[in-house]
Amino acid sequence: MKYTALISMFTLFALATGAQAAGNAAAGQTKAQNCVGCHGVNGNSTNPAWPKLAGQHEGYLVKQLGDFKAGKTRQDPLMSAQAAGLSDQDMADLGAYFSSQKMSPGVADEAKLELGQKIYRAGNKASGVSACMACHSPTGAGNPPAKFPRLSGQHAAYVAKALKDFRSGARSNDAGKMMRNVAAHMTDEEIEAVASYVQGLK
Repeated sequence: MKYTALISMFTLFALATGAQAAGNAAAGQTKAQNCVGCHGVNGNSTNPAWPKLAGQHEGYLVKQLGDFKAGKTRQDPLMSAQAAGLSDQDMADLGAYFSSQKMSPGVADEAKLELGQKIYRAGNKASGVSACMACHSPTGAGNPPAKFPRLSGQHAAYVAKALKDFRSGARSNDAGKMMRNVAAHMTDEEIEAVASYVQGLK
């Protein structure tokens, strides 16, 4: 009886602490005014070094903002400063707003297409690189419940930087070191190719 009660209490605690504030897209649009300089009016940045936020999963966006605010596993001079003053509700509202926008499509570099497609769909068994689509889906749509981001249409330059940051350990906010373990075995050529491939993925 005591064991059952303890398990029930632990389950309720886990659910309560894992709960995310409900985001309000309208409120998020107002709060996003500080974001438009880098990420664009509707979340489609024009600078390929800055990610497109439009159409990205709400839970993923909230997690990234939280990680930037905490400053332990993900750091960036611009984003860490922007996230520092955000409340949980602010992050939820911003996530709701940007996720409701439509991401603009991108185009892959034809010269990198074959290798990029191979890595994304089959990985590289010889070097231990897993297929990207296993977590990010065949279409690059990602996996919202697991907080695996949408990659289709994302800027190639940003994706390549993210992979290199995971590879170097500069970024470590991936659950179970999943991305660090994959990127550790990727060459620069493979990173650039798969980044270009997902940019054009629809």
